[in-house]
Amino acid sequence: MNFRRLFISSFCLLLVAGETYAFLKTQGRDIVDGTGQKILLHGFGLGGWLVPEGYQLHIPGFGSPSAIDNRITSLIGQANRDQFYQRYISNYVTEKEIQLIADWGFNSIRLPFNYRLLTPEDRPGVYLEDGFKIIDQLLDWCEKNLLYLILDLHCAPGGQNTNDHSDSDGNEARLWTNVANQDRTVDLWRKIAERYATAEWIGGYDLINEPVLPSGYTNADLRALYMRITRAIREVDTNHILIIEGNRYATDFSLLTPPFDVNLVYSFHKYWNDNTQAAIQNYLNGRNQSNCPLWLGESGENSNKWFFECTQLMEKNNIG
Repeated sequence: MNFRRLFISSFCLLLVAGETYAFLKTQGRDIVDGTGQKILLHGFGLGGWLVPEGYQLHIPGFGSPSAIDNRITSLIGQANRDQFYQRYISNYVTEKEIQLIADWGFNSIRLPFNYRLLTPEDRPGVYLEDGFKIIDQLLDWCEKNLLYLILDLHCAPGGQNTNDHSDSDGNEARLWTNVANQDRTVDLWRKIAERYATAEWIGGYDLINEPVLPSGYTNADLRALYMRITRAIREVDTNHILIIEGNRYATDFSLLTPPFDVNLVYSFHKYWNDNTQAAIQNYLNGRNQSNCPLWLGESGENSNKWFFECTQLMEKNNIG
């Protein structure tokens, strides 16, 4: 442990002397830590690890995680494929990377994961302990390095949009057109919440990454599923923040207010647009209406100058 982490560890231990670390909570438009002090999340996303994406890996064609998996299997066979993925998951992110993220000054990590990590596609109701152990290990590293871990369902059953990064079939966002996929999503979040209900370094649950509802469906359908998931989680976990994203890749929050939980955060994503107050004013208006915190859950991919300006704009407006 370097001097910086030693100092932070000692300081945090002083803050919570005599009690365990407490959960992040919402307090009006702020997120607060276990001492009641406001905390602005500075996060690092672990993209490409549990959700390999074709555009990141420069794979031609439809580069969904399943398509990549199928191509690897057809190339080297099932046994070699299994060995490859075991090594990939074990080495892509290690404890050393988590320590480095903490050294850089971050206080949180967003973990994109595929529902298939935790339950087989063809076996509803069956859950995979090996998949949960990967999250358990990461959570242990985060706790050692004083980083909050935010779980992001990046690939929901059936696909929440038609893009490759949701691991859809590329034709239809079947999370919305197949009720059984919604049922599986609700059950999965209940199982996750049951397992991590008392995990204080879980920063929150990001319920569905970048939903895009098909023609004929509206944000009322999105709200209804969010409320179903919320009820299931709250049956077993009243501790953690719930994070909801707007329709159309986390940009459209119509009909998602008023808030339906006392510990709710609204999350938007920002790519390839101006870093001006006007560019985020709709989100700020929604915050004023809901009196809930805003969180920029995903960004980057632009120039360093653009991202620096984006970060400055978020901090100016009390957005983690």
